[in-house]
Amino acid sequence: MQIRCAQPDHRNLQIIGFCIDITCPNQRPYCHFCLPQHGQHLDKLTYFEHFNEWIQKRIINAQNVQKNVQECKLSLDSVLNLLIPSLNFNIQQFSEIGIQQIDNMIKGLCQLESCEKILFKQLQYSIEQIKQIIDQILKKINNQTNQKEKIKINIVIKTTKYQFTFELMNQNSIKQDKISFALAFNKDQTIVIAGCSKEIKVFEHQQGKFIQVQLLSKHINDVFTLNFMKKTNNFVSGSVDNTIIIWQVMGNNQWNCQQILNGDSYSILCLLLNNTDDLIISGNYGATIKFWMKYNQWICQQTISDHTDSVCSLSLNEQQNKLISCSKDSQILVIEQSKFNKQWIVTQKIKVDMFGQRLCFINDNLFTFQPTCKEQMYIYEMDSNNKQYNKIKEITVMCDSISCDCLFPQQYIKSKCLLVNKNGKNVNLIRKKQNGDFIVCQSIQFNSQNIYEKLSDDGEYLITWDTSSKEIQIRKYKEQ
Repeated sequence: MQIRCAQPDHRNLQIIGFCIDITCPNQRPYCHFCLPQHGQHLDKLTYFEHFNEWIQKRIINAQNVQKNVQECKLSLDSVLNLLIPSLNFNIQQFSEIGIQQIDNMIKGLCQLESCEKILFKQLQYSIEQIKQIIDQILKKINNQTNQKEKIKINIVIKTTKYQFTFELMNQNSIKQDKISFALAFNKDQTIVIAGCSKEIKVFEHQQGKFIQVQLLSKHINDVFTLNFMKKTNNFVSGSVDNTIIIWQVMGNNQWNCQQILNGDSYSILCLLLNNTDDLIISGNYGATIKFWMKYNQWICQQTISDHTDSVCSLSLNEQQNKLISCSKDSQILVIEQSKFNKQWIVTQKIKVDMFGQRLCFINDNLFTFQPTCKEQMYIYEMDSNNKQYNKIKEITVMCDSISCDCLFPQQYIKSKCLLVNKNGKNVNLIRKKQNGDFIVCQSIQFNSQNIYEKLSDDGEYLITWDTSSKEIQIRKYKEQ
């Protein structure tokens, strides 16, 4: 579920993180336009992906406070256990105890008495502070209970509305004669990039309207893949020229080439990034999957060569520890990351009746696969016993073509339970129901099978380019 910034003049941008500086007077959830307000404590900003981790640390801190209080109580109990017997102390016992022991006991009691005012006053003050803070937290939570319940109801209502359409914003289409194999939105949908043959056009995006701000010309052949990073507006491009380029934003919506990765010997056909922006996974025409890790520079850390033909599509699961790939060799590979050495290992090879060029994880246990130009999309589910994936059903989808290409990855938007699946001349937009069923809500038919697209991360906009219209077109999501 996307959260939008409520600050005036912030264009209703998506919230990307939150501020944990206790002295900050500004709004804690922030968008890109909020960043200048937090300029003095950028080290106190964190992304929403780490929200649960941050809460867990707070819980651990509270548990540590509780533990320290309990230890303090145990120490005081020990003192009391020693003092209580002294209540019945008989002066006649002096000679039995010894003068030195009595002297030490009196010194200790005097020290305890001298510390009493400071120690217990500080302790009482700390306890009162903790109680006040806890009361404030509970009060705020209780005041928002009704509002949260309303939000939950709205979410349930929203996910039970299965029908929707993407409506063409025809007045915002851009004529583009050069073929656009790749398109991409940044995280808050304010920037769109388009591969136009070997060049990359950069557009500002405002409610379906495009304004070109830069043209990048570093590749020497067609750009096949474009992917924005999750935490910044840096992006990655892959090309027929066998290179991957890391583009770094320099401010004012201008990008420079930061690094060129030359470790591949074949055209890049598919590429994805993990959620922490420190891993790039690429698939190529030469049947290999490469894992690029970010250190001071990006380097190729591992290569998997279990496919025997072009790698067409890649997808990571929600936990980011499992990868699936499909190839023209009619195989789906399931590749898992080892917990011990972080290496990626092929754990399952699924033979399919027809090769496919796109697949996508829906969640950790479920993924979809589209055989080439077949009017059925396959659903695979993991068996809880042997941890292997098996095909459990087929979903009817539109095709209307005898040929198709792979440069149009499947994409699943969890917040809308929405899957986009290109097949032949059709873009099938599919909603996953709560009971696990998949319903095709809209099929957009084009006059060509050469269609290339991207869905924004919030599922609100669909951009496409096709060889028939030779336009970059944008469509807006609308519930019915």
